[in-house]
Amino acid sequence: MTEFVEDIKKDGAITVHDPISKKNLASSIDDQMDEYVSKFLDMSNEAKSNDHKERNMSLGEGLRTFPKAVMWSIILSSALVMEGYDTNLLNSMYGFDAFNKKFGDFYPSLGTYQIPAKWQTALSMGYQSASIIGLFVSGIIASRIGYRKTLMTALITSVGLIFIQFFAPNREVLLLAYVLLGINWGAYQTLAVTYASEVAPTTLRVYLTTYVNVCWVFGQLISSGVLKGVTQMKSDNAYRIPFAIQWIWPIPLCLGVFLAPESPWYLAKKGRDEEAKQSLKRLLTENKHLPDKDVLAQAMLTKIQLTIKEEEATSAKATFKDCFTGTDFRRTRLAAITWLWQNITGSAFMGYSTYFYIQAGLSTDNSFTFSIVQYVLGIAGTVGSWFLSQKVGRFPIYFGGLCGQFIILIIVGALGAANPSGGSWGIGSLLLVYTFVYDLTVGPMTYCIVSELPSTRLRINTVMLARNLYNLAGIVVAIISPYMLNPTAWNWKAKTGFFWAGFCLIAIVWSWFELPETKDRTYAELDHLFRLKIKARDFKNTEVDVFDAGKLMEKFGEDGIRKFVEEKKREEAVLDDEKA
Repeated sequence: MTEFVEDIKKDGAITVHDPISKKNLASSIDDQMDEYVSKFLDMSNEAKSNDHKERNMSLGEGLRTFPKAVMWSIILSSALVMEGYDTNLLNSMYGFDAFNKKFGDFYPSLGTYQIPAKWQTALSMGYQSASIIGLFVSGIIASRIGYRKTLMTALITSVGLIFIQFFAPNREVLLLAYVLLGINWGAYQTLAVTYASEVAPTTLRVYLTTYVNVCWVFGQLISSGVLKGVTQMKSDNAYRIPFAIQWIWPIPLCLGVFLAPESPWYLAKKGRDEEAKQSLKRLLTENKHLPDKDVLAQAMLTKIQLTIKEEEATSAKATFKDCFTGTDFRRTRLAAITWLWQNITGSAFMGYSTYFYIQAGLSTDNSFTFSIVQYVLGIAGTVGSWFLSQKVGRFPIYFGGLCGQFIILIIVGALGAANPSGGSWGIGSLLLVYTFVYDLTVGPMTYCIVSELPSTRLRINTVMLARNLYNLAGIVVAIISPYMLNPTAWNWKAKTGFFWAGFCLIAIVWSWFELPETKDRTYAELDHLFRLKIKARDFKNTEVDVFDAGKLMEKFGEDGIRKFVEEKKREEAVLDDEKA
């Protein structure tokens, strides 16, 4: 066809033109889109390849490639040593005469000073309640300014708050100190496990997330050792020494956090892709498996970006409301209840172990000795869980641990009810066994499972909500535990084992039907499994195809593909400039 167009500058003149090339224009656009699609296919294949390599990476290769990730994760997680120390310190102080004399009341019928059960409850509930506030505040702040800056703020303010503990003239001021410190403990709880899960590859994730449990137990061990050392002191101010020792940690830890790289997942979610790549390079170390870490960093960044973009295709925002909608509600529910069982299946015995041993009939000195042995076994148990996790998955360890705890708690309760001669030693020994079983299974594995279950864009929100359910349960535990154990209240002593065994049985049933297996699954694979609504017991054997280019293009649409490719081109241009 030929078009005839009147030339308005020349009256009556007609100019003959070749056809207006709409088809040529469309062809040009199609060619340009084909280029975008071709580039997108390359990137999706790169992400798929990297995801497969990460999933199949051996432990040795992971340690040689990511030794810095291990180091930085350990440094940030070590902030939880402070929480483990301080919270165990409080519960153990109830068996310390100098502390009871300062903050307790004299009971003529017992001939000793005791902290009243209502004040034991108030002090324990004070930091538990404040931790809930700290979790929300730190989560919101961390999502805006990053994990490092939030954690450094908490560490620095802890230095001043320890002064309030140290100089507390009465139990009202001591309560204030625990409330304020509890806000910081909440920050540590959220950020340590989230950071560990985001800097580690799949093969190292179980070790770095469960290391959080080691930090807790290590803090408890130090506090028990310190208390055993000062129990022989006659000074009325001897109880202040354990408080003062807390000043050792904040400043060195703050320096370590300052030097650490920010989470690459956080930076990518904020659109700071070049910083995310630099962070990844800081986590990597070149070796025979990785001659050029720049190539791997780029592949990992592409995978992170595609994972985030795919999740954003469902919902662009990452709000708390999203945690309760669609497949994310299932993930939030699983994470929260998994953490709940950790708190209400007998672990309260360990927190009050020294006080419990005294009430069960052991001497104060022997009670502190038992507590020290207990926490050494706890560390040994967590290390043992690392070897166990190489052979079996998360679910068998968690489920088997609950079954073991149930049996031990029933026996402890039975011994408490029978009250045979020498029963206190038998109960004390069983609690040591319980501690080992707990820290071999449920204790450390909870941190790993909870960090793996959430979606990438909602991870910090989900972890925050899950930990808050743990802390809400902790408030209830803090209210009733002193009454169960205190001789001036219910005085259940070892019969408390029956109470916690009941919850343990419920947890066993729930886990079988609800808790999926997450071992050897990358975050992209877990996204697909939840999106497909796979049943919990089928997670282990279900094969999924991640980063499928066709499905990704369908979700992104042409505009999404074009925008993503253009962003990657800008990254490559910046990289070329740096090399030049």
